[in-house]
Amino acid sequence: MGVIPVRETHDPRPTGKLFALRWKPEHVRAVLLGAILVFAITIMFMSLLQKAATKSITIIDNGIASVFVTQTSNVLGFLEEQDIQVGPNDRLSLQLADPLKEGSQIVIDRAVGVTIKADGKKEVAYTIEDTVGGVISELNISLNDEDRVSPALSSPLKDGMTVSVVRVRKEVVETKRPIAFTVVEQKNKDLETGKQKVVTTGKDGLVVLKTERVYEDGKLVSQEMIEKTIAQPAVQQVVAIGTKKKPEVVTLSYNGKPSSAEAKTVSLNGRSVKVKRMLSNVTLTAYSAGEASTGKSKGDTGYGITSSGAVVQEGRTIAVDPKVIPIGWWVYIEGIGFRRAEDTGSAVKGKKIDVYYDSEKHVNKFGLKRGYTVYVIGPVKPSAD
Repeated sequence: MGVIPVRETHDPRPTGKLFALRWKPEHVRAVLLGAILVFAITIMFMSLLQKAATKSITIIDNGIASVFVTQTSNVLGFLEEQDIQVGPNDRLSLQLADPLKEGSQIVIDRAVGVTIKADGKKEVAYTIEDTVGGVISELNISLNDEDRVSPALSSPLKDGMTVSVVRVRKEVVETKRPIAFTVVEQKNKDLETGKQKVVTTGKDGLVVLKTERVYEDGKLVSQEMIEKTIAQPAVQQVVAIGTKKKPEVVTLSYNGKPSSAEAKTVSLNGRSVKVKRMLSNVTLTAYSAGEASTGKSKGDTGYGITSSGAVVQEGRTIAVDPKVIPIGWWVYIEGIGFRRAEDTGSAVKGKKIDVYYDSEKHVNKFGLKRGYTVYVIGPVKPSAD
């Protein structure tokens, strides 16, 4: 007998394997499409982020401007990225930690090294100042009005430059010096030739000199007199110089006795007198101090004054020729007596003697007398002994 197969009344449930095989074409496609979409979106987002992080930065390095594109977020990262070295004395316009943004500007002022010579010292300084005056101020080097800076304060600084400060000091010194007095000579007709007399005593004066001295770094470099003041003028010394001629002493010759060179003692008016010479045949006249004899009146300058400077005196004064009888010598005139040669006269020449009398009337009465003997004694009047 045969078996009759049993027939299923419905379709059996598919297994998982069959499910996977059944959905693979549609679902895989959808998943792949989604993944691609996600990847594209991610790439786009990343691109947008990268674009947003890229910045244009301007850097001015020691006056030279350059533009860079960077994604770094701060100054330090940018400098490291571009391998820009900043020295310890250089100056940045921003801090290293400062963030960067589009259009940020970084300024770098590069320091220069300069040698400073001042106050006996020499040092190297690094500065970002632009001028000599700037570094002088930065280093707190004080200057007075006279100090000299080389190069000038307005000169631009250059790397390796030497700046010298010369300390200048000025002082005014006062010096006192004597002024020697001068000697002025004045001729004096009342003083014998060869003689001098101080009329006014000289006195030194005093001059004050003001000198400006200039010192550079303590050394004297120049000095100049800026003022001269006569504090006390000098007083001239006035000296009188004699112009009066001295009586001319001559050796007299005569024909009388004695003829020997030695003086001879004779009796004159009851006195024993040594005489030098004896003059014979001498002419005598008379004169007075008045106008008739001298042209002068009482009160006139030189009235009654002889050529020797002596005052006329009756019984003593006679006028002689100095070539015959020396001025100042005593003589003995026979019939007249002892007289002294004190005066001269234009008309008294040779063996002629003018005898002085006070009275003009007596002078007129005296007249002219000739043939007198005169004994020349000497400068000393014989004594009564």
